[in-house]
Amino acid sequence: MYGRCGSWWRGGFATPFMGGGFPWGRGGRWGRFFGPGEIRLALLSMLEGGSKHGYELMKELETKSGGIYKASAGAIYPALQQLEDEGLVTSDTAAGKRTYSLTEAGKAELQREAETVKKIWQRAEQAGDWAPWMGMEGAEVMRPAAEVMKAALKTATRGSHDSAKIAKIREILERAKHEIEGLEKTA
Repeated sequence: MYGRCGSWWRGGFATPFMGGGFPWGRGGRWGRFFGPGEIRLALLSMLEGGSKHGYELMKELETKSGGIYKASAGAIYPALQQLEDEGLVTSDTAAGKRTYSLTEAGKAELQREAETVKKIWQRAEQAGDWAPWMGMEGAEVMRPAAEVMKAALKTATRGSHDSAKIAKIREILERAKHEIEGLEKTA
């Protein structure tokens, strides 16, 4: 799951953080960027603007996610073949490059799945917002940050709704945030 083929973070730096994912995973879960059937919808939507070859689609996926999602040929080309088999795209080879184009059936599929496509690209935009902080230094603090959030959520949601307890948790988290931001000012 954390290998290079379509993983959130090449090299597995995210592995220590709550099972390898980020908080904007599909359906609000932690994990892989694309859910079942979503990569095909993403590819269809990128072909809506005109014909492209597989490498262009791979690079566009990476760009749209701010570099967080790195698609591999092993993820893209089988999906494109499946779309072609389903009659949603056609392919043509010119100058040694195979380009893919959307068919009328592909356009109809995009219309039927417009809300899902919108959610995919919203998630990609959110993922891109995290990209500047996802280096080695960021990986060093992922696990402790996740542990703090897990403890806060666990304590806040146990038992009956205790507004005093929730207020105290918020106070602790706000204080920690301000202390961490203070470190940036002293650097």
